[in-house]
Amino acid sequence: MSIAAELLETLTPLVERADALIEDLSVTAAGRRRVVTVLVDHENRSLTLDEVTALSRLISGHLDSLTLLGDAPFTLEVSSPGVDRPLTKDRHWRKNIGRLVKAVLNDGTVVSGRITSFDGAPVIDEKRVSLADIKRATIEIEFKRKGE
Repeated sequence: MSIAAELLETLTPLVERADALIEDLSVTAAGRRRVVTVLVDHENRSLTLDEVTALSRLISGHLDSLTLLGDAPFTLEVSSPGVDRPLTKDRHWRKNIGRLVKAVLNDGTVVSGRITSFDGAPVIDEKRVSLADIKRATIEIEFKRKGE
């Protein structure tokens, strides 16, 4: 089992007890050091900066008590996924209901609009789109919503 997989296995229950999820975890070499990158998220909402900071402290304390990384120095980076993260999981769609999305379909067609609902397939501006037909979908940044 890789170091990243072992870390994921040991950190997942810890992060879940703090009411968060690990979106991704990687361990990369950077010279003599390792960089442990942990992307944390929440099931239904975005995490606040204070929550990410608290999770970073929690993970750091736990990593300091482990022997998985050996004696080699490491840098820990904990953050939440950015708005440019592709929507790949059902919870990504659910937590972004009401936001603008751009979905590129497998045939090259682009569907853009507001996510109005999700029940296993997203509804974008009243058009139901099968997840199997979506090649890539990302949230579109809005600085000011129409009508505000």
